Amino acid sequence: GEKEAVASINAWAANHGLAERIEVLGFVDHTLSVDWIRETGGRVINLLTKGSEKHCREQLGKDLDQHVSEILRTVAYARQQGLIVNAYLEDWSNGYRDSPDYVYRMLDALADCGIDHFMLPDTLGVMSPSEVHASLTDMCQRFPGLNFDFHPHNDYGLATANVMAAVEAGVSAVHCTVNCLGERAGNASLAEVAVVLRDKMGMQLSIDESYIVQLSNMVESFSGKRVPANAPIVGADVFTQTAGIHADGDQKGGLYETRLSPERFARQRSYALGKMSGKASLAKNLEALGLDLSPENQRKVLARIVKLGDSKALITADDLPFIIAEVLESKDYHHIKLLNCSVTSGLDLDSTVSLRIKVEGEVLRASGSGNGGFDAFINAINIAMAPRDYQLPDLLDYEVRIPRGGHTNALTECVITWDCNGREYKTRGVHANQVFAGILATLRLINLQLHERAGHGSVLSRLGAGTSA
Repeated sequence: GEKEAVASINAWAANHGLAERIEVLGFVDHTLSVDWIRETGGRVINLLTKGSEKHCREQLGKDLDQHVSEILRTVAYARQQGLIVNAYLEDWSNGYRDSPDYVYRMLDALADCGIDHFMLPDTLGVMSPSEVHASLTDMCQRFPGLNFDFHPHNDYGLATANVMAAVEAGVSAVHCTVNCLGERAGNASLAEVAVVLRDKMGMQLSIDESYIVQLSNMVESFSGKRVPANAPIVGADVFTQTAGIHADGDQKGGLYETRLSPERFARQRSYALGKMSGKASLAKNLEALGLDLSPENQRKVLARIVKLGDSKALITADDLPFIIAEVLESKDYHHIKLLNCSVTSGLDLDSTVSLRIKVEGEVLRASGSGNGGFDAFINAINIAMAPRDYQLPDLLDYEVRIPRGGHTNALTECVITWDCNGREYKTRGVHANQVFAGILATLRLINLQLHERAGHGSVLSRLGAGTSA
């Protein structure tokens, strides 16, 4: 499987003129790794060598002379086969600290053998910025003819700061990953490194920042590793103002704006609704929705929002029209009502749903089956709404959670992210049954879309301004 995957990646890269941008890690095993990489169409091998005397002695059971001899033999064979060769000095940070003579002797022996880049990793993420700067300055000055890469790890939360120190010390390249993926606490985040090098070090980069969040979302989906909501640049909450005083400052003169504007990354500013909301937070959300309320009604709605926030309820932008309708006793968003719904599931059996709904005064019935109760509901609701030329949009994400420490009888909250004509936004449902929590979130979506179709304006496109891009 792995060989097929690498071959597929290399084939794509070759077809796009990027073959030498794909680097494959290989071992110091003379012909084995080199042949494997050549068979997959690879052009570059990164040799995993030992950058510390302890690793060389304890893991390989060899001394430096033996290790260097095997490296030289493998490098010579790789170059004969037409590969570009880089060397990755595993545990270099500890090696430089504990046995610098080992590191110096190793590089003296390998300096003229045709290695393109020497990759110096802080393998266990133990270095501070001052240590990175001092050690890499020494390496660059001691071996001015060599190209050094710095490979950080984030165990102390210093990976991005260490990248800055490495660049200041004079390295040729730095390593980073999308969403900080990597061993343990990960490597340096691509998003963080890109903006720091531009904003703090004045460097010119070929990275188009407007795609950073899109790339992050794709990698999150493929890897199954959730991006924290407060992750710089790419997190769901990082362009959301929570405190009312911040919304007030933005409203009065952009007092809380920085170079890290959401528009720079193809995102939009939003203002959270909850216990810390103030009049300005509500005003910003009403403006995004194109709604106008009297001061008295704004006061009532804000009081309800704060009360919901005090009860730890998550309030998303799509909740606001329903909160307004509830407080003002309006039925504007009551286009569809679930009258009855039966969900049946069994082991190794398709789930089935039978439902009865009222849509703008008309009672409709439908049944559906699917791969799970929620899928069956979606199929049933699409059948029921087909005569009205309505079909649910694509689902992008489906998140279910209960309060931390909650029991099996706890209320379940479901937040669904939908793709509505290219815009992402979220709807929320709360119920003791997690399938019905998803059903309630879906009904909110339908109500909003039917509200728009009834001629009340493009609620959905305005809602998009208040959600994560």
